[in-house]
Amino acid sequence: MTASSDRILPGVALMIAFCVLAPLLDVCAKLASATIPVGQITGARFLVQAALMLPVVALMGTGWRMSRRMAGLVALRAIFLILSTYSFVAAVTVMPIADALAIAFVEPFILLILGRILFGDEVGPRRIAASIVGFGGALLVIQPSLVAFGLVALWPLGTAVFFAFYMLVTRQMSRGMHPVSMQFHTALAGVLLLVPVMAWGHAAGVPSLTLVRPDGMGWALLFGVGFWAAASHMCMTYALKFAPSATLAPLHYCEIVAAVGLGYLVFGDFPNLLTWAGIGTIAASGLYIIHRERLSARVLPTPAPAP
Repeated sequence: MTASSDRILPGVALMIAFCVLAPLLDVCAKLASATIPVGQITGARFLVQAALMLPVVALMGTGWRMSRRMAGLVALRAIFLILSTYSFVAAVTVMPIADALAIAFVEPFILLILGRILFGDEVGPRRIAASIVGFGGALLVIQPSLVAFGLVALWPLGTAVFFAFYMLVTRQMSRGMHPVSMQFHTALAGVLLLVPVMAWGHAAGVPSLTLVRPDGMGWALLFGVGFWAAASHMCMTYALKFAPSATLAPLHYCEIVAAVGLGYLVFGDFPNLLTWAGIGTIAASGLYIIHRERLSARVLPTPAPAP
């Protein structure tokens, strides 16, 4: 076995671990939403994650200081992650986790379009066609969900849009900050941003932003939201350290499989045929885009002729 494969295999294993652990966050959020408002669940994700990441950053010595520009990007990254998290938690309060996740998986298509608009990334007609097909797959999932759950079925689209912007900000920060520090500072910024919002929402009586006192199980579920967020994203962070993103990206769709399994075991939810068709369409379109990105990455610039 080559040294390269020695590094890739742990990366693949960690990415699969992410796909298994991430839906546990969604399960905790869905269970907690029975008695706890969406805003409080969102806040718990950032508070617990920041507390768990603090000793990790201290032990690794990845640094505490940052430039003013980087601090601004951290705050922006936290805002998009707050909005993405809130949208998804709002969705799974009433929708099956797998349905919401399938709709949110249109994020790579949105990211492709935003990359073209904001950074001038090359986007060929095949990838545009794949994006259109992917959105069609999302509609296959959304349509019956709109009938069953109403406009709340559109929340996962909000997740996809906000997470795409989150990834674009991450792209700008990736060369200037260690990924572990990035996670900690983002979680801490999320807490600092959410405190005044939650205080205002509670005082104003906004239902989704009102603070309640959880019971024992509620506290455990709130901790679980933050714990599984920290654990899963640490797995993804180190997966990307061991293996290239082009190798790991197709594995991300395993998360839908884990979400279907957990949704069935915990809530008795199982996608219908139309939803399965949408999931398959989204996954196939996403995998095709990943394939095209790989091909583009392999094209080397033509060397200049010798003088």
